[in-house]
Amino acid sequence: MHTIQTQHAPHDPALADRHAALHAALPTATPGQPRDEVPHPSWVPIRSLAPKHRHRILAHLLALPERDRYLRFGYPATDGQITRYVEALNFERDEVFGIYNRHIQLIALAHLAFAGDGGPGGPGAEFGGSVLPHARGRGYGARLFEHAMLHARNGHVDTLYIHALSENTVMLRIARKAGAIVQRSGSESDAYLRLPPETLASQVEQWVGEGAAAIDYQIKRQTRRVGSLIEAIGEVKSGVARPGQAARD
Repeated sequence: MHTIQTQHAPHDPALADRHAALHAALPTATPGQPRDEVPHPSWVPIRSLAPKHRHRILAHLLALPERDRYLRFGYPATDGQITRYVEALNFERDEVFGIYNRHIQLIALAHLAFAGDGGPGGPGAEFGGSVLPHARGRGYGARLFEHAMLHARNGHVDTLYIHALSENTVMLRIARKAGAIVQRSGSESDAYLRLPPETLASQVEQWVGEGAAAIDYQIKRQTRRVGSLIEAIGEVKSGVARPGQAARD
């Protein structure tokens, strides 16, 4: 899974008019419709992130190779530029979420930026994300996009917007599979996906998913702590045994 470019949602009036015209012509995405022929896990725990997770977000983005940084930000971002991006994340307006592995490493990350300054409830939201190289091929990019679709529609957003480099074919394919209209303009492409209105079922789906992901995260944390404790005990026992063994020798 290649990385995905993201920027703050556009505010240009001309762009807004263009978005509105496109939105009127967009077919509405059908919840639950098949989006990819590649088998994906039936469920992936996706955890909502908060300001206290900035260090994990930063570690994830800094771990991206140079090529992936280029696709993610639209330019070969330096460590300093990535640090400033993470420091500027607005968790009150936008949503940031990710997928952890059993080592509590953030292996996949997404940013759902809402248009305007009022957060959810605006006319549109922009999606962007990334997956670490060793975690690709598992459908995480598609899962993050589906998760963003759910949260956006439950936030009364009617259009999900993606701005990506045209060479980011994986992201554009995911968007097309979801029913988005993709327009290419040279080295950059825009994708627009009209979202269905929220329902009780979509609200329950989000609530259950968030609860399950929180439980999964706590289990991983406890498992890691137990593993670290067992490893520490083993090291202590090994250190105690060595002098005795030396005496016997």
